[in-house]
Amino acid sequence: MAAAPLDRRDTALRSPLARRGLLFILSSPSGAGKTTISRMLLAADGEIKLSVSVTTRAPRPGEIEGVHYHFCSDAEFDRMVAEDDFYEWAHVFGHRYGTPKGRIRAGLKEGQDFLFDIDWQGTQQLYQKDQQDVVRVFILPPTIAELRRRLEERATDDGAVIDARMDRARAEISHWDAYDYVVINEDVDACFAKVRAILHAERLKRQRQTGLIPFVRTLMG
Repeated sequence: MAAAPLDRRDTALRSPLARRGLLFILSSPSGAGKTTISRMLLAADGEIKLSVSVTTRAPRPGEIEGVHYHFCSDAEFDRMVAEDDFYEWAHVFGHRYGTPKGRIRAGLKEGQDFLFDIDWQGTQQLYQKDQQDVVRVFILPPTIAELRRRLEERATDDGAVIDARMDRARAEISHWDAYDYVVINEDVDACFAKVRAILHAERLKRQRQTGLIPFVRTLMG
């Protein structure tokens, strides 16, 4: 027996609800895992994409222009600051990093989520400019000793640089209470599961589901 045809109300009820996108921030001290969790999230979730930062530092081996960062000169960065082309920017280990506004605002209206791998300074600047769209997640290491072990295991920095990173890590950890969520990264898979659950829950918040009003009207009609 053929199924009864759906009327327009049935079709509307089964359609995905329109929603506003969000700015999903992952911060952590260097070595605590934000970059690893970011990559896992991008690989697992097709509804979020990385906000590519502009930086004045040189590319590292394997980094691709426009994929990992937009690399530019100090003069070009100065021009962008003067023209208010950044959502936020900050000095990090002798270089500058910034988030270009670009198409982010238009993307949010279309339901696009953006992932930010930035420090607490950038988080504060972004939050001050766009509180309604920002979700702040801070990742902590299980211990300070484990954090240093992870930095040494990278074998990319000498002892002096690692010492500087550890000093900065303690300063960044002191700002943990400026975030909406705090997750301890003792096991990377468990940490990822918690971060992904946070993202799903934030997408379901009533104020972000812009399609709820027409949906409810259809229910009542």
